[in-house]
Amino acid sequence: MRLSAITCGIGLLVAAVGPAVANDSVVEATKNPQNWAMQQGDYSNHRYSKLDQINTDNVGTLRTEWSFSTGVLRGHEGSPLVIGDTMYVHTPFPNIVYALNLDDNEKIIWKYTPKQDPSVVPVMCCDTVNRGVQYADGKIFLYQADTFLVALDAKTGKEIWKVKNGDPKVGETGTSAPLIVKDKVIVGISGAEFGIHGRLTAYNISDGKLAWRAFSTGPDKEMLIDPEKTMSLGKPVGADSSLKTWNGDQWKIGGGSTWGWYAYDPALNLIYYGTANPGTWNPVQRAGPGGKPIDQKWTMTIFARDPDTGMAAWAYQMTPFDEWDYDGINEMILADNMDIKGEKHNVLVHFDRNGFGYTLDRKTGIPLVADKFDPAVNWATSIDLDPNSADYGRPVRVASKSTFKNGQDFNTKNVCPAALGSKDQQPASYSPMTGLFYVPTNHVCMDYEPFKVSYTAGQPFVGATLSMFPAPGSNNMGNFIAWDASKGKIVWSKPEEFSVWSGALTTAGGLACFGTLEGYFKCVDQKDGKELYKYKTPSGVIGNVFTYEHKGKQYIGVYSGVGGWAGIGLAAGLTNPTDGLGAVGGYASLSNYTALGGSLTVWGLPS
Repeated sequence: MRLSAITCGIGLLVAAVGPAVANDSVVEATKNPQNWAMQQGDYSNHRYSKLDQINTDNVGTLRTEWSFSTGVLRGHEGSPLVIGDTMYVHTPFPNIVYALNLDDNEKIIWKYTPKQDPSVVPVMCCDTVNRGVQYADGKIFLYQADTFLVALDAKTGKEIWKVKNGDPKVGETGTSAPLIVKDKVIVGISGAEFGIHGRLTAYNISDGKLAWRAFSTGPDKEMLIDPEKTMSLGKPVGADSSLKTWNGDQWKIGGGSTWGWYAYDPALNLIYYGTANPGTWNPVQRAGPGGKPIDQKWTMTIFARDPDTGMAAWAYQMTPFDEWDYDGINEMILADNMDIKGEKHNVLVHFDRNGFGYTLDRKTGIPLVADKFDPAVNWATSIDLDPNSADYGRPVRVASKSTFKNGQDFNTKNVCPAALGSKDQQPASYSPMTGLFYVPTNHVCMDYEPFKVSYTAGQPFVGATLSMFPAPGSNNMGNFIAWDASKGKIVWSKPEEFSVWSGALTTAGGLACFGTLEGYFKCVDQKDGKELYKYKTPSGVIGNVFTYEHKGKQYIGVYSGVGGWAGIGLAAGLTNPTDGLGAVGGYASLSNYTALGGSLTVWGLPS
C-alpha cells in the first residue's frame, strides 16, 4: 500500500500499537523513495534518493511543473516534506506551515500560522530562517523562532501539544529542524552570539514532556557526561572536563549552541550533532589564567549521545579556544564500510566551518582523516592525527592568523576561511553510487578585529568586527565540490560566483543538484561536475534540493528566497559593510542579481 493520506496509513497504525514504534514510522516513510520524509533524506543524512527517472541523459529537458508562493520574504532554508500524496511546506518567521494535496492541484489542505511575538526577530542572529518541519507518528513537528516546539496533527493541522524550549529574552531562538528518534523529538537551541547556554533537549512525542536535556558546557551532571565512560580520542574525559577549561564561570554564558543537522545510527543507538562557538567572539575575554589560551570545552565539538538517556558516549573538539567563530554545527553524515588505508570503518563525515573535512570512526569518535576541503584555508596547516603526539587531534595553527597575541586583541588580516566557514549549515550529500560527498562551499576570507564587549542578557555578545571578501587570487566566492572522505581529497571542483548556500541532493540518476545565491537551480554529473541543467528561480536559493515521486512521475524542487547569513544584507536591508557580522560588504554585489522572494519551484520531465 502506498504511503498516501499520511495519517490514514502510518498514522493510524502507530496510534493503534503505541508510541514504541514511532521510530518505525520514520523508517518506513524514508524507505519509500517516492517520499521525501525527512529533511535529511534519511537518518544517515545522505540526502540521496533512489529515484532515477530524471537522470544524466534527460535532465536537460526538465521543465517547471508548478510553483507555490509561501507569502513570506527573507531566507528560505530547509525543504518541504512529502509523505504519500501530501506535501508539507514551511516558511521563515512567522513559521507558517502549509499542507498541500498533490492529488488536487496542490490545493491547500490546511494552514497553521503560529502566534509569535515579533520581538524575537531582533535576536535572530543571521536572518529569520527555519530549517524545516519533521514527521513521525502521524504528527508534523514545527520548531518555531520563539523556541516553542509544536506537534500538529498531520491530517488536520490541529495543534496537539506545544512546549517552550528556551527564552528569546536572553537571546535564545529556534531555527533548526528537529530529529525524531524512537519515541522522542530532539531539538537544539540557537543564540551563541547572545551568550546563551547551549544544549540539546529531548521531548516525548506523545505528550511533549521533557525527557532529558544535555548542556554543551558546565558540570558533568548537567552535560550528561560520565567522567569514566564518556570518551575523547580514546580516553575517558575525566571529571569536570568542561569546567577545567573555562575561566571561572564564563561557561554559563559560553555559547555552544546546537542549531545544525543531526544524524542517528540505529545499530549503535547513537545520535550525532555539533556544538557552536564559545561566547564572546573576543578570545582575550575568554583567556585562562595568565591570559593564555584555554580549550573551552565542549564548544566546537562533535558529540555522540544515547537518544534514550542523553548520556554522552564520546566527544571530539575540533577547534579548541576558537578565535574565528568556526562553529561545529554542520551536518554529520554516516557512511558504512569505508576503506581507509586498507581497513574498513563505519564512519561519520563532517565538513566543519574551520575548513577541514573530518572522517571519524563513529563508534569511538577517533579521527581517521582530516584535510582541507578548500585549499584557501590558512589559519591552520593540518590536524595532528598522531596518537603519540601531545597535540593529538588538535589543529596545527598558523601563528600569524591568530586574533589573540600576547594576551591582547589583534586585528588579523586575510584569515581563511571567514567566520561563516568553508561551509555553513547548507548540507552536503553522499552518493553510494560513487562513494563521494557533494559539498556546497564558501571560498571566502576575512579581516577580524576583536573588541571588548560586556554581557547583558538579550543583547549581542559578539565582540568582533569583520570584513569579508573572496579568497585572495580568485574572483569566485564559492565552489561545489566532490570529496573523497577516505583520502581527504577534492575529486573535482566547480567554481561559483557566490557561496553555494543551498543544500545538495544526489540521486540514482547520477545527478548532484544544488542552488546558487543568484537564484539558479543547477544539476551536474556526479562523476565529473559537468553542468547539465540550470534554471533561474525568482530569488536566491539557500534552500535544500529535494525530490519525490507522485503518480509514477519524479519531481525535483527547491525553495527560493534569498537570505541567511550570506544574504542578510538583502534580507534585512542592511548596507554598512561590517553589518551582518561582516557579510554585508562581502556579498554587496548580490543585489545586482536577485531580490527578496519566497517561493517553491518544482520541476519534472515533459509528459
